[in-house]
Amino acid sequence: MDPRKIFFATPQEAESAFYDALERADLEAMMTVWAEDEEIICVHPGGQRLSGYAAVRESWRQIFANGAHLRVRISHQVYLQGLLLSVHSLHENISVIGSGAAQPPIAATNVYLRGAQGWRMLAHHASVSSALAEQIGDAPKILH
Repeated sequence: MDPRKIFFATPQEAESAFYDALERADLEAMMTVWAEDEEIICVHPGGQRLSGYAAVRESWRQIFANGAHLRVRISHQVYLQGLLLSVHSLHENISVIGSGAAQPPIAATNVYLRGAQGWRMLAHHASVSSALAEQIGDAPKILH
């Protein structure tokens, strides 16, 4: 099946597919969640703002190429949803499988737009919040 033919009926379905693709390091599945638009935005923790489909895709390709296997647990979700736009604020609790090191929680904002092909991600902004980092201490950080 053509991955672009996948229809996400709700923004929560798109978000679930996003985090599933992140855990599996599956680039094609990851990009299925994103809108094919030059206006998409992605900010990884500690990274620069990336704009456009090609730049966002390349960033995920590089991240997945490092070979780390991640486990992601989502918490503290807040959803603001309208007919065509949904904004999700949440904490990403990410651990590297096989590593005993604790990672600080990541504060993330995901923005989804409803279009003819269902809900698609327009923006993902993730960063280590200073307040969240203080709760964990000086744990090593990972880029996702």
